[in-house]
Amino acid sequence: MAESSKGMFIDTSTCTGCKACQVGCKEWNQLPMGEMAFTANSYDNTGKLSAENWRHVKFIEQFSDDRSKQRWLFLSDSCKHCQDAGCMEVCPTNAIIRTEFDTVYIDHDVCIGCRYCISGCPFGVIGMDHITGTAQKCTLCYDRLQEGEQPACAQVCPTDCIQFGDVDELQAMADERMDHLKQTGEQEVSIYGKKDVLGGLNVFYLLLDKPEVYGLPSNPKLPSKKAGMGYFSSLLGFLGVGLVGLLSFRANRMKEQAEEQHKDQN
Repeated sequence: MAESSKGMFIDTSTCTGCKACQVGCKEWNQLPMGEMAFTANSYDNTGKLSAENWRHVKFIEQFSDDRSKQRWLFLSDSCKHCQDAGCMEVCPTNAIIRTEFDTVYIDHDVCIGCRYCISGCPFGVIGMDHITGTAQKCTLCYDRLQEGEQPACAQVCPTDCIQFGDVDELQAMADERMDHLKQTGEQEVSIYGKKDVLGGLNVFYLLLDKPEVYGLPSNPKLPSKKAGMGYFSSLLGFLGVGLVGLLSFRANRMKEQAEEQHKDQN
């Protein structure tokens, strides 16, 4: 990880689901409003990250069986700016680059709209802009970083649950926060996005429950590893079909030989 790595620490324990980050992101990046719909998922009306929604607040409602206990979990989600970025790995034109801030950026002048990056991202972050024909995602407000400013989402967050800065310093802050929460009884608390997750995520999270509860894969894979597993599975399938064919051929051959011997004896 570069010394100049910039990123964000998302503390879900202090997020209130106000969506100010979504609004700030859209306003600064001049993203279209898009169509909002009733998703039947709590107060979530945008549904997922897309070319129009570079930041998305997730709502997770948890109730006990008798509904006597309840809590809401929130997650302000965006591109993770992975160290081992699947989108960069599969891009055939090198349109996806790593900036001087160690963030992942799509150069729309080079993007050909092939959509490989969409399938290459294990988090479902990237969307296709049907007007420009190019892939779109969070840039971590690259233009603001160049001016020494923090991303718009972090700027407007009223509870400071989105912290921007040097990744190493943010990770130390996250560890301290996790230790504090464990002392107060939050036993499920964890940090998602350390080096065991795709080499480390520049945008990482403190979670109060398992990653799957928040819709995050517990062990995301790079496209190359997926392809390798697919190749291995295909190879096993091919060998299995070949073995069945060989055994079938041998059985038929033995049957023919037996029939020939029977004719000769008669």
